[in-house]
Amino acid sequence: MAKRKEEKEPAPLTPPGSLRYFARQFIESMQISNFSEETVRARETYLNLFFRWCDERSVTELEQASSSLLERYQKYVYHYRKDDGEPLSFNSQITRLIHVKEFFKWCARKKHLPFNPASEIDLPRKETRLPKAVLTIEEVERVLNSIDLSSPFGVRDRTILEVLYSSGIRRMELVNLKLYDVDRSRGVITIRKGKGRKDRIVPIGERASYWMEKYIEDVRPDFVVEPDPGNIFLGRLGVPMTVDHLSVTVREIIEASGIEKTGSCHLFRHTMATLMLESGTDVRMLQELLGHARITTTQIYTQVSIKKLKEIHTALHPGAKLERRQRKIADE
Repeated sequence: MAKRKEEKEPAPLTPPGSLRYFARQFIESMQISNFSEETVRARETYLNLFFRWCDERSVTELEQASSSLLERYQKYVYHYRKDDGEPLSFNSQITRLIHVKEFFKWCARKKHLPFNPASEIDLPRKETRLPKAVLTIEEVERVLNSIDLSSPFGVRDRTILEVLYSSGIRRMELVNLKLYDVDRSRGVITIRKGKGRKDRIVPIGERASYWMEKYIEDVRPDFVVEPDPGNIFLGRLGVPMTVDHLSVTVREIIEASGIEKTGSCHLFRHTMATLMLESGTDVRMLQELLGHARITTTQIYTQVSIKKLKEIHTALHPGAKLERRQRKIADE
């Protein structure tokens, strides 16, 4: 006999005392403490990777956790190879390990364990990586002008790229934008519960404001399926765009433009930050725009933005120009 529609399958039982039993409590405590959905989801994902590794070694109970077990897991993560044969970056290794460390730290604090077995695990030193690619002004314009504006989707996609380029906001922040977050008279948008669940207000330029108004007034009504969710950027069925849908859309536009650089939403964030620094923007002001918690994160862009340094080097270094060296030799 088929179950009635409103009946739900019972959730699989998690044996008391097991790693997953305490993990469920841990996740619930994060939700109660108002951690962001993204952080909670990441924690669940990386804990499950650890639990699957434990299952393969017949380690299922919390009391089986030990310092030696955690050391073995760290070595496993270090030697792990992806499908292409490449190892995990040290930053990826840190991500896998830090969620496990937080779980056992919580278990010890809540007296589920007499000690924290992960306390002796030293995380690898974090790598400071420069953005893989940054667009020039000409390349940005080429990408923007490659979009077919004869369809509602083209106008929507042009608006998306204009907002990303103008404001440098993250992809999650863009898909979460609501109609009431846009103040077109002041030329600003409000980011609500961005990374770290912090709100901030960022400016957008006149061109981005123009496209935003055109999309909201002329195009968005064609996407809406009642009840209107209020999100600015909608998909084909009237539902808010997801971060994955957004990433695929932006990546395909960049590829179709024919420029020889790859990337997606973050490519425009990197480009905005680099171009603004090259134009003389103070790094602390840029930190506010990007929503970075630490100035050191923003300072990465000072290493990318070498245009001014190059100009000074070319003007002042005696060996920078070939003709200058040749003139000196001729004079002698």
